[in-house]
Amino acid sequence: MVLMLNRTYFPEGTQGVLEWNGTLVCYTIELPWLYNQKRISCVPEGEYVLQKRFSPKFKWHLHLRNVPGRDLILIHPANEAKMDLLGCIAPVMKHTGIGKGNSSRKALEKLKVLVYEALERNEEVKISIQSKK
Repeated sequence: MVLMLNRTYFPEGTQGVLEWNGTLVCYTIELPWLYNQKRISCVPEGEYVLQKRFSPKFKWHLHLRNVPGRDLILIHPANEAKMDLLGCIAPVMKHTGIGKGNSSRKALEKLKVLVYEALERNEEVKISIQSKK
């Protein structure tokens, strides 16, 4: 399974559309592209393997494996990139501004159902991140 994240970059943040098989799963928000600097930049474009992850703060969420020059890059709930993210990706149900969205927990639940079901079938799940064409 490969999820496609198509992004649009702005100086204030990064907006994304996350799809699977051409169907909208949710939207995403991230920090702006700042040359992959840790904790202040969005994730570099590329393809990454996803895995389940649990933490006390975010409960069950997703982890992007092997992001160059970075570690612990997650997909977790957040509604405002600049306040809530340190280089991670936040799913949202709707964009409300640049780097802002709403109903992030609902969007994450929708995404987790799709990804976790595939993982339980022992499928490899990847996310392909690219610039919107």
